[in-house]
Amino acid sequence: MECGLRWSLLVVRLILVLASLLDNASSTEYDFQVCEVTVKKWASSSIDEVKEDKHRLRDLLFFLHVPRTGGRSYYHCFLKKFYSSMLECPRSYDKLRFDPGKPNCRLLVTHDDYSVVSKLPKENTSVVTIMRNPVDRVFSTYEFSIEVAARFLVHPNLTFATTLSKRQPRKTGAISTLDIWPWKYLVPWMREDLFARREARMKKAQRQYHVNNLYNMEHMAMPLHKYIHDPIALDIVHNGATFQVAGLTNNSYLAESHQVRRCVQNYQDLGKHVLEVAKRRLDNMLYVGLTEDHKESASLFGQVVGKQVMSQLEASNSTKEGLANEESEQGPSLTDPELESDHSQSGTDAKSSNMTSPEVDESTLNNMATIGEVMEAYKVCITGLRKAESNRRYRSLAKIAPANFTKEGRRKVSQSVLRQIEQLNSLDLELYEYAKDIFARQHKLVMHEFSEERLASIIIDSSRLPSWTNVALATVIFVLLLLLYFSVKVRRTLKVKQ
Repeated sequence: MECGLRWSLLVVRLILVLASLLDNASSTEYDFQVCEVTVKKWASSSIDEVKEDKHRLRDLLFFLHVPRTGGRSYYHCFLKKFYSSMLECPRSYDKLRFDPGKPNCRLLVTHDDYSVVSKLPKENTSVVTIMRNPVDRVFSTYEFSIEVAARFLVHPNLTFATTLSKRQPRKTGAISTLDIWPWKYLVPWMREDLFARREARMKKAQRQYHVNNLYNMEHMAMPLHKYIHDPIALDIVHNGATFQVAGLTNNSYLAESHQVRRCVQNYQDLGKHVLEVAKRRLDNMLYVGLTEDHKESASLFGQVVGKQVMSQLEASNSTKEGLANEESEQGPSLTDPELESDHSQSGTDAKSSNMTSPEVDESTLNNMATIGEVMEAYKVCITGLRKAESNRRYRSLAKIAPANFTKEGRRKVSQSVLRQIEQLNSLDLELYEYAKDIFARQHKLVMHEFSEERLASIIIDSSRLPSWTNVALATVIFVLLLLLYFSVKVRRTLKVKQ
């Protein structure tokens, strides 16, 4: 009797377990269906037709800066040479979110994702970006997170470091890495981890030891193989370029972005829809560069973007000078009410709103007459920028020595970890390959146009030669043709005689 009761209870439990499993399976299937509808609906509303004149620079240039792709060098060594500070959009590049309080600005450089375009005049905005090999970008993100976090180790403890960083007054215009996405999330995470390992580092520092893998130093910093699987990295780092170009980061302006991103992260098959949107947006961009092909990318940026910016700002400056001359001739009765109202404001507000007729900084255009001079200035600038970054990195990582991340150190990371990074960034890998194709096509197009321009300039230059030079040149060509004609005739005569 007792044995039969036990069997009955066991059967009931099995039935309950099976019912639970079936219920969970049904719930999972329902969740997938809801996610599929959500993602497809977002994707269908996000795909735009490819613009025929996408290579023409509009009035506003938006540099969508994917972290750790080398975009900072383009900003400091290219764009700041072209655009004066008055032409930059407020909070561009240095803040977590974009403030659209300056509607007539010309340049926006920021880590905001593509959703910021919803705040901009879409038809009058050109977008540029730079892509990087996803594996290298993950390495660089890991390294930079630790580098910046290590700067806080000068403080006695985490609480003091955190409190001080919040209270510390900043100079006007000063930028903190903690204000910038995604470092706003990644640096505090690594800062907490470094302080938690401080005691272990101090004990290890007391004795000599050999370091085989700089990316797996448990006592110094979070090992790379643990970093890549942490929920924070899974949410922000992996496939970060795809989500940023698609406008689906945790910094997005879109209300549905969180749900769409979660659906794609939970159901990988839905990633193809996000990837398609990201590809189409790359297609529509004015320029797509590659970190790995830096020299050619910089040259292409100068040809595609630099030339048009210079031409656009020169035209704007000429127009302004013409309007100023007309006003001076017609007298003060035709004053612009907008410009009048600006004088009643003060500080940044006045500067932000006075953009109806933007001024061009004298140092930007007057000192750079040709794109060749711009490229030479870029080479000098980037050399100094890289040196400064290298020195700062060395000083920061000295606090967790012997950790000093290098390309040689990356080669010692196991193939297993590398494969895991690739699997976690499958969307980014495909988007990167697509970006490489775009870059190759654009490079070929620019080189073709450049060759045509050179040929045209040679013809124009030759037409400007003095008349006697043209006569001499024509005479030389005629004599050469005459000699060629007689040499051919003589050869034929000799053949007949033989």
